Amino acid sequence: MPKSNKPTRKRGFHAANVAVIGLGRFGSALALELVNGGHQVLGIDTDDRLVQSLAGQLTHVVTADTTDEETLKELGLADVDSAVVAIGADLESSILTTSLLLQLGIKQVWAKANSKSHGKILQQLGAHHVIFPEYEMGRRVAHMVSGESLDYVHIDEDFVMVKAVCPESFSGQTLADLKIRSTYGVTVVATSHGDSEYSPAFPDTVLNTGDFLVVAGRKAPLDEFVQLD
Repeated sequence: MPKSNKPTRKRGFHAANVAVIGLGRFGSALALELVNGGHQVLGIDTDDRLVQSLAGQLTHVVTADTTDEETLKELGLADVDSAVVAIGADLESSILTTSLLLQLGIKQVWAKANSKSHGKILQQLGAHHVIFPEYEMGRRVAHMVSGESLDYVHIDEDFVMVKAVCPESFSGQTLADLKIRSTYGVTVVATSHGDSEYSPAFPDTVLNTGDFLVVAGRKAPLDEFVQLD
């Protein structure tokens, strides 16, 4: 019997211990999604009403001032795998909390920025990841509102994935026939016949009018591709 090249075991799932500081709309949504994914989440906020609203939904949730170093130590923040600073409008608290978390030696510190200048300060402090949720969502929705695509996700600054409707001129042809990668500089990675069931795309995949395509590539050629008729 020929030897199989398939891996004999799957990579084990690692349930992370994550602290989410700031339980507003962004922070609470992030924390709940982490819990739904099987992770341990410590939620922290200075607003007792927010804390009470999430009691029983997160692994632990406490009311605390995270700009105090001793408080962070008492809460055991030094032992978490990752911490997310999702504090909203209070820039001073965001910056000071991020700085203290880095001093505690947390492996991965994610910090939400409300502006480019705020993000620059967080990067200078040494935050491992600085995120701009409003900015990223604005860019994503712009492409949807304009009708260019049904969804638009930045993987990196110049590499994106989109969900788009199959151009009518492609109908009845295979990906091999269309030579999309060499012609347009993008790659169709999955297709769907107008429903939620997506299948990986292969050279012999036949495209039809009404199909949805998941396409990946650099921003400029991909922006041109989604405008094809």
